Parts: sequence; C-alpha cells; structure tokens
Amino acid sequence: MTPFSHLKVKGLMTLALFSDDEVRVRACFRRMRHVQARLRQDGPPELSYDQLSMGMSGDFEWAIEEGATLVRVGQAIFGPRPLPDAHYWPGMGG
Repeated sequence: MTPFSHLKVKGLMTLALFSDDEVRVRACFRRMRHVQARLRQDGPPELSYDQLSMGMSGDFEWAIEEGATLVRVGQAIFGPRPLPDAHYWPGMGG
C-alpha cells in the first residue's frame, strides 16, 4: 500500500496574490491553469486534474475567465469576516 492510497486527487486549488491588481491576480490563475495542463499531460495517470479551484469573493469573475471550475464565495454570501483583512494578512492594509 502506498502512502495516501485512499486519497483521490480531483484537481488543484490556489489562492491568488492578495491584491486588487487584476493583471497580477490573473497571472496567478493563469499559472495554475498551465500547471493543470502540464499535469494532465505528464502527471501520474491515476490522478485526476479535472477540477481547478481558484478565486474568492473579490476575484472570482477573473478566476472563472481564467479557467476555474470551482470558486469560493463565502463573503459574497455571508458578508465580511468579523475581523479586518489585515488581521488575517498582516501588512496588507486594512
């Protein structure tokens, strides 16, 4: 039995750079799409790379345009976090 033999990989997930800069955020998503394509071509055949989970409430439109099949939109549904973003990402502003 190999390590993690019961783990069934379905795809990849990333969070983009924490930024309002569309060009830089899209570049993160685009890189992940290229990683997905390379794994589909050269990765272990027993793993699946069909899902591409990218994007959150603030950038999910860009993520979808860049190939996301899953997005995380919790704040869009439930409202903002109870603490400011700077609490979770120190140095990134308020």
